[in-house]
Amino acid sequence: MRNAEKVTITLTADMLQGIRDTVEAGEFATTSEAMRDAVRVWQRQRLEDAERLNAMRARIRRSLDDPRPSLTAEEAEAEMDRFMKGQEKASRNAAR
Repeated sequence: MRNAEKVTITLTADMLQGIRDTVEAGEFATTSEAMRDAVRVWQRQRLEDAERLNAMRARIRRSLDDPRPSLTAEEAEAEMDRFMKGQEKASRNAAR
């Protein structure tokens, strides 16, 4: 293991038992290995969350920068009603 540093953490009894159970089941050789895997999962999740947030920000920015006029609340509701009626019709046709 490259440049590893030992740290101490506090876990609830349930968390610790879950880790020990995975080791006893043979999923990991040691509790340290299980914890390293948990940290990798956490790191990957944070990266994916950041990517999703950046994508959402980009979509919002594109929407704000869109030169087309915005819909009023009434126009948006009418558009959604038309869309939903089309979805219902398509669903009924697919069920036949």
